[in-house]
Amino acid sequence: MKPVLVNAVLCIGVSSTLAGAERIDIQRDTTTSAVQKAVDQTSGFLWKSEVPENCPFEKSIALKGVYFTGRASDYFAGDTFYPTWANDGNLYSPWTDGITDGLTSYSWRAGKAETGHAVLIGDDPLSLTIRNTSLPKIASSLPYTGRYPAGSLVHDEIWYYGTYCLGPAGVHEHEGFRWNWPTMGPMPGFRISRDMGKTWESSPHTPEKPLFPEPEQHLGPIKIGAPHFVDFGKNMEHSPDGKAYMVAMGGVADDPSPRPCIRSTGTVAFEERECDSDFAHANISWISADQIYLTRVTPSPDTINDITAYEFFAGHDTDGNPEWTRDFKKIKPLIEWNNNMGCVTATWVPGLGKYLMCITDGWPTVAKMDSYILESDTLTGPWKMVSYMKGFGEQAYFLNFPTKFISPDGKTLWLCYSANFSPGWNGAKLGINPPGGRYGLCLHEVRLLGLDDVVPEKPDQYDQEVKSGFRWDKIKKE
Repeated sequence: MKPVLVNAVLCIGVSSTLAGAERIDIQRDTTTSAVQKAVDQTSGFLWKSEVPENCPFEKSIALKGVYFTGRASDYFAGDTFYPTWANDGNLYSPWTDGITDGLTSYSWRAGKAETGHAVLIGDDPLSLTIRNTSLPKIASSLPYTGRYPAGSLVHDEIWYYGTYCLGPAGVHEHEGFRWNWPTMGPMPGFRISRDMGKTWESSPHTPEKPLFPEPEQHLGPIKIGAPHFVDFGKNMEHSPDGKAYMVAMGGVADDPSPRPCIRSTGTVAFEERECDSDFAHANISWISADQIYLTRVTPSPDTINDITAYEFFAGHDTDGNPEWTRDFKKIKPLIEWNNNMGCVTATWVPGLGKYLMCITDGWPTVAKMDSYILESDTLTGPWKMVSYMKGFGEQAYFLNFPTKFISPDGKTLWLCYSANFSPGWNGAKLGINPPGGRYGLCLHEVRLLGLDDVVPEKPDQYDQEVKSGFRWDKIKKE
């Protein structure tokens, strides 16, 4: 999400052979790989779950924690990867804000915002070939200034690629504090590719006339913020009804307890200050929200940009059954935790017979971020807490579990995310935690622990990071 040029390290080891190619045949010259040697970690660790006292979710009785094996990738690529598994066996994903396979994409360029699209070829998460399917596409974000990748789905050889807007700026100064995209914007629909990303049809919608009828006024709160398709496996094979579902982050206009006003202390901490009313203080930002919403549609080129084809989760009836509506005004939160939600993804895990949901509360947008994993037997809940990973990354965002890399028993998965785009903002220092993370594409192998699984006797993540030399302070604070 960084709104300025990325660190030059992202250029190292990246193929530049495609820089001038408009159309790319992914079956040709697939030996060129953007992967570097995998990070060598000798031991794993259980991430300590630190659930806040006001958490509304019950503790899972099926899964008790997340164990990081120490196996992690080291790809030099942009961020915002949300892989979708296609019939051809490859993963297709959006990306932006960096360099991938020799091409650049930056989504903060207002009237000329760019979003990239790539194919990840291979069956080993540590040795993938990453190639662009065509040049990044340009589309206006005005009257907002950012337009970033959202829900991405390949179904029956058609790629649907959504975007969402952000404002008022990637670097927004307010009362001495530097924010990153403090206001979530609308979703201008989907562009469509019928040839797996080589050519694209633009969305009929715009930021001023988005797919969903929100916000009520410019820079106002929305409900379908940064929507992401639920990952149902290869070609949506595990969809319960043939429909594509999307989870999204948002909030309401009459929030009884919005995010507080703050000032920087020059450390990783922040202090509250006397509040003002001229700024929402990232209450619903690119990475912070109050609620999660759910919508569904039968995917096709005719329906994907037609709001009348969508149904919205509208709560439960008196018997606890989910209700759906085509009236956007009747939409209700799937789950809510005021001032503790943000970017969301969900994945069906056949081996477990459960959904996993990843949520990141990244407020105040540029410091350490907290992520947590929920589980449920059904998309409509109830959802239960697996692990609350305080300070994961230490600034990790866009977490998701690609279904292609899930073991048959459902317990071994690869967590996809990006991390640490803003070290030094407001004087805050950020370490790399777990080791092997980076600003770019990260893949870490994790093991979900059941109630009968024995936790290996390993150091905790802080000790492991100090040992590996990744912590910025190098000294463990008691």
